[in-house]
Amino acid sequence: MDVTDQYGRRAVVTGANSGLGYQSALALARAGATVTMAVRDLDRGQAAAQRIRADVPAARLRVVHVDLSRLASVADFTAREGQQGPVDILVNNAGIMLAPRREITVDGFELHMGTNHLGHFALTAGLLPALVDGATDADPARVVSVTSMAARSARRLDRDLGLTGRYTPMKAYAQSKLAVALFAAELDRRCSAAGRPVVSVVAHPGWSATAERDPEDEAGVGVKLARRATALLGSTPAAGARSQVTAATDPALTGGELVGPRFLARGRPQPAKAPSALQDRSDAAWLWQRSVELTGIDPGLPPAPEGTDPAGR
Repeated sequence: MDVTDQYGRRAVVTGANSGLGYQSALALARAGATVTMAVRDLDRGQAAAQRIRADVPAARLRVVHVDLSRLASVADFTAREGQQGPVDILVNNAGIMLAPRREITVDGFELHMGTNHLGHFALTAGLLPALVDGATDADPARVVSVTSMAARSARRLDRDLGLTGRYTPMKAYAQSKLAVALFAAELDRRCSAAGRPVVSVVAHPGWSATAERDPEDEAGVGVKLARRATALLGSTPAAGARSQVTAATDPALTGGELVGPRFLARGRPQPAKAPSALQDRSDAAWLWQRSVELTGIDPGLPPAPEGTDPAGR
């Protein structure tokens, strides 16, 4: 994929050992960026880094542990990573998808919501000083949040954040990816209103085979069939990652955009109009405040004035 020169920039990519995250780390390293590969499994992370170095011998990589389902792990990661200097690009890519039954994290969150949204909320808040440090209005830092086409099926954010009611894997996943998009839009509005040189962009890969799955897991028949169909018919991770790499590097993007394949599931990445559920300002504002309460972490960004356009920088 074509990526503008990223030499001298530092990127953090979560879930960088496989799938979309690996392809994003590879593309950014190939373009010259220094990349922190934030991974839950260090052995797999180191193996992925070796594969990147085999392709890009001059790649500048760091492999660092973080478990987004544990706030204590996220806090350790942001404390260490913040000491490394300014962060120019943060790609919030890692995620849990279609856990067969409702699971609760050690912090008391539903697993999809706790990992996909709340973990990244805490990570972004913790890295915000590093994102601001060194950034300017002319050259702002960039936060990319990876959502999914599944978010369109959620229609409206459930205020219980997945802890009660009937559980289905797809509903839990869709709700978490809706939360990801709402947070990203709210982050962009608040950074713009506060005059912080940070832009927030949302990306989705289309229908993409994002990572390998364990064929012996305990997923139900429906989930396994969906995974199999995606593996056979979905685009490759390299193709799917084009959207988030574009969101992270395209200088024409100014914040608040949703970047996805031209034909929704496939095609060259381009900005698209977000579905109404992903633009609901009342849900986004509520989610922000609730996320502060649940994580105990406040990014220190006041609400944007009413009427602020999501992409109105």
